[in-house]
Formats: sequence, structure tokens, C-alpha cells
Amino acid sequence: MRLEEYAAHDGLALAELVREGHVTPAELAHLAVRGAERIDPRLGAIAGLYDDAVESAEAAEPGPFHGVPVLLKDLFHGDAGRPTEAGSRLAKGWVAQVQSELVRRVRACGMVPVGRATTSEFGVMGTTETVACGPTSTPWSGDHMAGGSSGGSGAAVGAGIVPIATGSDGGGSIRIPASACGVVGLKTSRGRVTWAPAAGEPLLGWAVHHVLTRSLRDTAACLDELAAPYPGEPFTLPGPPDGGWLDQLSLQPGPLRIAFCWQPWSGAEAVAEIRAACEATATLLSGLGHELVEASPQFSWEQFLDAMTVIWSSTTAQTVDGFAQAVGREPSPDNLELPTFRMVEFGRAVKAGELLNAIDSAGYVSRQARGFFQDYDLLLTPTLGALPARLGTYRPGEELEPKQLFGSWAHLESFLPVFNASGQPAISLPLHMSEQGLPIGMQLVGRVGAEATLLRVASQLEQALPWAARVPPLHVSDG
Repeated sequence: MRLEEYAAHDGLALAELVREGHVTPAELAHLAVRGAERIDPRLGAIAGLYDDAVESAEAAEPGPFHGVPVLLKDLFHGDAGRPTEAGSRLAKGWVAQVQSELVRRVRACGMVPVGRATTSEFGVMGTTETVACGPTSTPWSGDHMAGGSSGGSGAAVGAGIVPIATGSDGGGSIRIPASACGVVGLKTSRGRVTWAPAAGEPLLGWAVHHVLTRSLRDTAACLDELAAPYPGEPFTLPGPPDGGWLDQLSLQPGPLRIAFCWQPWSGAEAVAEIRAACEATATLLSGLGHELVEASPQFSWEQFLDAMTVIWSSTTAQTVDGFAQAVGREPSPDNLELPTFRMVEFGRAVKAGELLNAIDSAGYVSRQARGFFQDYDLLLTPTLGALPARLGTYRPGEELEPKQLFGSWAHLESFLPVFNASGQPAISLPLHMSEQGLPIGMQLVGRVGAEATLLRVASQLEQALPWAARVPPLHVSDG
């Protein structure tokens, strides 16, 4: 199999080739490694490849993704006995001691981890440009960001290195790279995919696990494999719909009432090209039989930004200090990017009462967001409020306090973190392209637990505006 053929298949299609005897898991792992070696020097998506990736593929489990190569995000996706360095010099050389349930399930359904995908340092930034690993670009332009924090996952999937990569999303970290890299990214409902055994609800429940993929059916099939209940979960949801998540793609959603808005909630000026893409998507949904209403949740962005700053800083300080203890290093500007270090300092100083007030404040905004969905089945927004930023916009040596840092990226990201706080599912779909050749993702948001509705409508959009044939300039088939 040639690299071009390999990269043209999604995960389920590759697994079918394995089952039919046309290719072996080892051959697929070899192709993934070759693709990484070919394109990653220009992409920067790989934190490290496994030396035994090809050899270990022969032991792949015979599940629905038998033999499919996958990359693991280099942040909390612990593969026991292998490095997990969190995009940071502080964590360099740290080896995961415990197998995460997520990785166990990834392996159990037949996938073959071949390495680690880059991430922003400790998942803080919405762009993946670290001192530890260097910049990660979108495969659509070597000059523009892949997004973050799951930037390596989005870039590797978009560039054809692997059809699937794991991700996590605590404020947009799956959806940002999905939009910037032209792939599919589902932020699941709070509690849908477990963080066991090492964590209960990271980022006070804001952070969730799932994957980035090129096809919607891979996203849905992965949900079938990764979203099983786990004993002792602090927060659980009703199980999958009859027939499972993948089957939802073939079901009609029925006429829905869908709100849409394109004005960034941070108050930033709307980008005309992105507004036009959102309005075109609304028109398309209307033509598919849905009722579209221009409307938006109403809340104070400034209030939410204050709460997010306290919550993110407190939890980041706890995470960084935990890693520091594990590796025996003292956090400092010598081993942390300066914005991360300032966030740790700020987070350490937060008093218990201040954190509880921030939780209450975020909860108030969450109830406003969730209350909006009493009148609407779904909300459509652009995923990003602007086109992907140029690499170098984030400066790891810049002196910025946490609220300044988050505020400086709010024009790009303000459609996203509210739904981490509210626990609602949201999916970014690569429906449009800008005039300069950069992807423009559209976000659909549903009620808590309503992934089935999201998938059904997303399937309608994938059929109406297919993206599978698009090949970016930075791709494994190049050269």
C-alpha cells in the first residue's frame, strides 16, 4: 500500500482492509511512521514516535479498529511505561506509571498507538508552540497555527499521518485544532468518557476526553468504544442510544429548532468571511428542513473570563506542582514558558473562598447557557471567531498575567469554553475554506447528553458539504 492510498482511508476503512487480509497492522504502523518521517519536519505534530510501533502492531486486538494507527496526545493520556511530557521542559523524561483507562480502551478496540502528538504546555494555550517541542502548524499552511492544546493531534490527522488521534478539551482544546486543521472534533458531554483511574474530574469537570478524526463515522465509532461506563465515576450520563453512536449517522434528526449566531461573545468584531460561512451553514440547515433562528445565549463575558482565569490558574498550579514533585524539579522560568509560570504563581495564591466564588460565578453563566437550550435543540456558531493565527502570535517569553493571556485570545476562542463549564457536547465540522486556503470550522452545540442529535445533524452536513476529498499542502502524499 502506498502512502497516498493509506491516507485516503479513514480508520474504519483501514480496519476493514486488515480484516479482509489486504494489509497487516504492522504494515499500517510502518506507513504511519513513514508518513510522520516524511512530513513532520515541516509540520511539528510529533512529540515522539514509539521505537517498537511496527513490532507491537502485530499484537493489536481484533476490534472494530483492528490495526489502525493512532497518536496519543502527550498530556494525561498515560501509556504505562512510556514518556508523557505535557509539552513542557519541566516534565521532560517523565514516564507514565499507570495505564489510563482511555488508552486501555484505545488498545482494546484494536488501535495501535505509534507515538505521541504535541500539545501546548500543560494544555494551557489554544496554540501548540512550545519551547520544548517547537511550533506545530496546520497542514493547510506552514505559517499558521494548528491550534491547541490538541494541536499535534489535529495536525497529524489533517496531514494523513494517522486517521485518528486522541485529544482533550478543557476550553476548546479539541475544537480549536479541529477547525484550524480541517478535521472533525467532538467535545463530549461532561462525564461521557472517563478519566480513570488517576483523575476524577480534571479542571473541575470542564475537561473531557475524545478524539480528532477525518471522518464523522470514525468520531462516532470511537465514541462507541471509549464512552463505556466506569465504576465510581463522580458524574455519569445515560448510556448510548439504541444501536449505538455510529448508527446515529444513518438516522434522520427530524425537524429541529436551531439557533445560530456569529458575533464573538468577547465583543470582538466579527470577521466577514466567517460570518458569511456561518450564515451559509444556517441557510443549508434551513434547506434540510430545520427551523433556523438568529439568537444567542446572553451572559457576561467579563464575568465568565474572571471565573475562568481563577479556575484554570488554580488547577494548572496543582497539575504543574504535581508533575514537579514527580520529576524532582522546581517550577521556574527556566523550565516553564513564562505565561505558564505566571499562571502557576497566580493559581498558588488563590484562596479557597476565591475559588469557590469563581465556581459559583461559572455555574451562573453555565445555567444561562443551558437555559438557552430550553427553546432550541441546537446552537450553530463558528468554531473560531477569526482565522487561525500566524505562528509566533503566542510568545512563550512574554510577560502576561493569566487574565491578560486569556483575554488576548478571546477574539478567536470565545465561542468555546462556556460549553466546557456547562458540560454540553459540541462538535466542530470542517465545512468551509477561506479565500486564502485556511479551514473554517462550524460548531454545533447540543443539550447535555445529546451527542446523538449532534451526530445526526452533523451527518446531514457531511453529506451536503463533504470534505473527505480535500488534501492540504502539507500531507504525507506530498513528495
